[in-house]
Amino acid sequence: MTTITDKKIVFPRRILHTMLRVSDLKSSENFYCQFLGMKVQRRKDYPEGEFTLSFLGYGAEFENTVLELTHNWHESDYEKGRGYGHIALAVDDIYQTCKFLGQNNVEITRQPGPMKADTSEIIAFIKDPDGYQIELIERT
Repeated sequence: MTTITDKKIVFPRRILHTMLRVSDLKSSENFYCQFLGMKVQRRKDYPEGEFTLSFLGYGAEFENTVLELTHNWHESDYEKGRGYGHIALAVDDIYQTCKFLGQNNVEITRQPGPMKADTSEIIAFIKDPDGYQIELIERT
């Protein structure tokens, strides 16, 4: 049996991306860029496969984890899997962030407040245009 201390094992070194299937790519890109401050790092159409990939994040892909939005051209509604949890994003001022999001009609499903199990974190939850949960975290 090989153990994690075995020198022959080469472990992955970082998370590259999280992928979400979205029904309206422009709407989703706008949401993540305009309301959450991400930037489109790259976008590519795959006509043969009839899908588009858009990678968004807070910095270049080669050194940051990014969000991959996948738009299948002929799909408009996806069932949210029960195994999916959420994307978590760090924020500096969760109350101001949620105020801004609320003023722009972003659905806030949990208002900001201390996490029950760890009061050193203030959390809130919002939904993106496809209904995916996003956790905002301010560490105090």
